[in-house]
Amino acid sequence: MSTRHAGHAHKLYLHAHSPVHSLPAHCKLAAVFAFVLLVVATPREAVWAFGLYALLLAAVAAAARVPYGHLLKRMLIEVPFVGFALLMPFVAEGPYTELGGVPGLSGVSLSVSGLWSAWNILAKGTLGVAASVLLASTTELRELLLGLQKLRLPPLLVQIASFMIRYGDVIADEMRRMRVARLSRGFRATGVRQWGVLAKSAGALFIRSYERGERVHLAMVSRGYTGTMPVVDEAVATRAQWGGAAALPLAALAVCLLGWAL
Repeated sequence: MSTRHAGHAHKLYLHAHSPVHSLPAHCKLAAVFAFVLLVVATPREAVWAFGLYALLLAAVAAAARVPYGHLLKRMLIEVPFVGFALLMPFVAEGPYTELGGVPGLSGVSLSVSGLWSAWNILAKGTLGVAASVLLASTTELRELLLGLQKLRLPPLLVQIASFMIRYGDVIADEMRRMRVARLSRGFRATGVRQWGVLAKSAGALFIRSYERGERVHLAMVSRGYTGTMPVVDEAVATRAQWGGAAALPLAALAVCLLGWAL
């Protein structure tokens, strides 16, 4: 296996051979960032523009061979924000409109500005989440970190993110082992009385994680770590790859400009 794909795998990543997968990570990061900025800059009244943005993302998903079911399932992370957006018409101020034509809801007053705010949050938030899921589905975590480093993100932030990703699963496994140990001793969390045991377990997990972090740091220092991580392979993007990555934000730029002009 090549070093380019030997990084830490994550559950969002969908292995496939496609033009989108083959693009360097920093190209895809820049394209998604520019796309999201253009979506946010689009006036909320241009409803048709957000439909075109969705079609652009659908085309990218098809080119990347990412099933739409996989994409929609991973987008469920935005459900809490959807609930917040649905409250906007009821709590916002301004001119009100009556909700008619819906049995049982006739006579309900909704804020017009709240309705527009809810639409703005839902449309732009959903498109941003979809673009992020597509990025994660076509790029390994290690490549994303290298891409951030290539885009000149502060090295310390990249290292913190790298350690968090690499040892998040380690801590999760430790939590599972502690849970199995409690269950094997007949423990069942059925009420407030068991909170003390759970609190002690959380404290033990913190101490174990801290000790593991110290051991890892000492091991790194003994192997020559001086504060920067060595770059094993550096991705270099060609003009063709930059052009392929720029297709999405350039199309979004045209839609955004039309949204302001029409």
